Amino acid sequence: MGEQEQRLAELRAELGRRCMYVSSRANIRYLTGFTGSAGHLLVTPDSATLFTDGRYRSQARRQTSGLEVVISDGDPQIALARGIAQQGLRRVEFEPYSLPYAVYHYLRAELADCHLDPARPLVEDLRMVKSPGEIEAIKASVTLNSQVFDEVLERSSPDWSEARLAAELEFGMRRLGAEGAAFPTIVASGSHGALPHAEPRSQPVQRGALTVVDQGAILAGYCSDMTRMVAWGEPDATQLALFGGVLEAQAAAVDAVRPGVECRSVHRRARQVLSKFTVAGVRLDNAFRHSTGHGLGLEIHEQPRVAARQETLLREGMAITVEPGAYLDGCAGARVEDVVVVTRQGCEVLTTTSRDLRVLEA
Repeated sequence: MGEQEQRLAELRAELGRRCMYVSSRANIRYLTGFTGSAGHLLVTPDSATLFTDGRYRSQARRQTSGLEVVISDGDPQIALARGIAQQGLRRVEFEPYSLPYAVYHYLRAELADCHLDPARPLVEDLRMVKSPGEIEAIKASVTLNSQVFDEVLERSSPDWSEARLAAELEFGMRRLGAEGAAFPTIVASGSHGALPHAEPRSQPVQRGALTVVDQGAILAGYCSDMTRMVAWGEPDATQLALFGGVLEAQAAAVDAVRPGVECRSVHRRARQVLSKFTVAGVRLDNAFRHSTGHGLGLEIHEQPRVAARQETLLREGMAITVEPGAYLDGCAGARVEDVVVVTRQGCEVLTTTSRDLRVLEA
């Protein structure tokens, strides 16, 4: 039995005698291997059927095994509705966070005798623990991401705008074989870095100021994510103190990652360390405005979330980011992020790029 067939079997075991319509592209890829942009997957206790259109006739049959592939001449959602009706299904669960309302409305109208019920995130729960092959894929993506960072910074100039640096990083990902960026690259210098999700500007990076560089690549479908701090010229004492507090908090949070630990405990550890630092009159735990991390894999944000109220227990094989930050309005922001995999004894840090502040010639 192949890996995808095993995953379908695991989903069926969770469903029991229930049926499920899978609409999320990432979930379809995880369960079947199909990477096309148009697909609907129907899983019953006895079968699995992928509905797609003629553009993917060869691709769907090449990428999948152990399931039926139905090629539609038109919109595959019509074939999906027909398939549900022909099988006489009276109740089908759907993914409420990925199903477009228009498709839901269509199915409700076409399937008067079938109840559509929102499903729990069953496939997302299966995806939390990565297989050895998935971990190797994430590691390869992380390695490529770090290589791009090093290569671009080596030839960068303080005359570059934030937008150009972001563009050079994303082009570098493509040049080294990535499908693209896992998310819009963040480059934010000086006070602009105090916005956790700042958009790169057309103006040059600020000399002598902390610059947040948050980037991730997609390689063979799997995402990477890394944040490092850069400066063109030595930052002042306030910014260095800000970076130092975040760096210590990130190291402590990574050290807290191990099987059986609640996600919120890792987040709490980062906040505890940040609370020891006061910079420019602000205690840094009060300047920490987001969660400590998130799972990643086929999507850049997956379960589990590493946040204040998350009681999920870390398990061996989970891949998560650890990325505390602190942001001082009008001054600067700092964030340090690694990808780690939970191991039997603790965790393995996949990111190899030094966490130290990289000071370049101004």
